[in-house]
Amino acid sequence: MDYQAHWENVYRNKEPWEVSWTQDEPKTSLAFIHSFNLSKSAAIIDIGGGDSKLVDYLISEGYNDITVLDISANAIARAKKRLGELAESINWVVCDITSFQPERNYKLWHDRATFHFLTMEEQIVKYLKVARQAVDHEGFVTMGTFSINGPNKCSGLDIRQYSEETLSAQLHNGFDKIRCITEDHITPSKIKQNFLFCSFRRI
Repeated sequence: MDYQAHWENVYRNKEPWEVSWTQDEPKTSLAFIHSFNLSKSAAIIDIGGGDSKLVDYLISEGYNDITVLDISANAIARAKKRLGELAESINWVVCDITSFQPERNYKLWHDRATFHFLTMEEQIVKYLKVARQAVDHEGFVTMGTFSINGPNKCSGLDIRQYSEETLSAQLHNGFDKIRCITEDHITPSKIKQNFLFCSFRRI
């Protein structure tokens, strides 16, 4: 399947209130990020950040080394338009995460709702290899995926559900779990989706 074409089509034809993952305020992601006590100059990368408003909040809080990576150029174009001149301070990367070749290290790797779209072992292995290369020693990963009580499809695509145990097992090579929570995300169409959020430290 041509995943890039799929996501370009989604962001070409759907408004934010028409897609399930939209959040006005990414409260859980921000709570995890705050728990790491990062300096404002810490290098942060948002995987699959696309049109997410997380970058808006990070900018407003004074973080000044932010990278947003997404497979869809259309998603990133939307974010740039929304941010206006502030977009010039962000490093934007259009890339499939499984083929990303990081040229630097990051103190924080954030991923809300990208990892669960990787359903083939080959994709997962590539993703985790990139994460191990990119995250600083004693840096952090925070990841949100659909839980075992969440949907098994999203945007017409199959996803992989995770429990605390199965997600921790995927990251055991290189990362120590810090904590996990589950929570319900209410979509713009008022549908409840159960998410698992976990944080890890690079070892």
